[in-house]
Amino acid sequence: MNILDKIIADKRKEVALKKQLISSRDLTRFPLFERKTTSLSNALKSSKSGIIAEHKRRSPSKSVINQDLNVQDVARGYQKAGVCGMSVLTDAKYFGGSLDDLILARASVNTPLLRKEFIIDEYQLLEAKANGADVILLIAAVLSRDEIKKLSQFAQSLHLEVLLEVHNLEELEKSLMPSLDMLGVNNRNLKNFEVNTNISKVLSENIPSEFVKVSESGISTVEVIEDLKKYGYRGFLIGENFMRTNDPGKNAAEFIAQLEK
Repeated sequence: MNILDKIIADKRKEVALKKQLISSRDLTRFPLFERKTTSLSNALKSSKSGIIAEHKRRSPSKSVINQDLNVQDVARGYQKAGVCGMSVLTDAKYFGGSLDDLILARASVNTPLLRKEFIIDEYQLLEAKANGADVILLIAAVLSRDEIKKLSQFAQSLHLEVLLEVHNLEELEKSLMPSLDMLGVNNRNLKNFEVNTNISKVLSENIPSEFVKVSESGISTVEVIEDLKKYGYRGFLIGENFMRTNDPGKNAAEFIAQLEK
């Protein structure tokens, strides 16, 4: 069993327990559930930089990244820097995140927020909406085509945008459907954690133009982004590059300033 299989097995147990603690109906009564969401895809289309900055404390591949910063400061710093959106890790066991991080980020900024999570159940979409998310992530590697369709259509009904993440052509081809807003190519192999941005380049020609293209992982320089833009990418998810510093917002601002020259 690889790390991705372990994460999903644990996630199924976690979701089952959460359903016993807070019902789906209760989630629809949360104050934030009626909040009007903000479009990340539109922000990316109109941006020169296309940066989606991430709050991530740790990961299975890199262990501790940064445990010392609070999410409110990071969120405000990112918004001040002019990012298009913010990705918030909510998995606790493997990434040190929580839904509290999402709530605190929402309370701090108006930036579009992506709930970055291993989503396997509609319940998690209700959680996302109830806790202030604008966008949800679906990972093709852990979902069937029918599951992607069901989850993405349910997300649409909640006015949540969908970023679908793929790692290879097979995942991409099974995933294309109208209920997606953005197609993300993760340059990190989730099974062995190797990173190669050429994956984004290779898959770019197979992504239809109606989807906003997003490249994820392994993006640490302005040159890499300028190169990927040539392949039609409008969004660039960056986490560790900013989070490994003492001031992610300042680092993001300097990075974006270079991009917008």
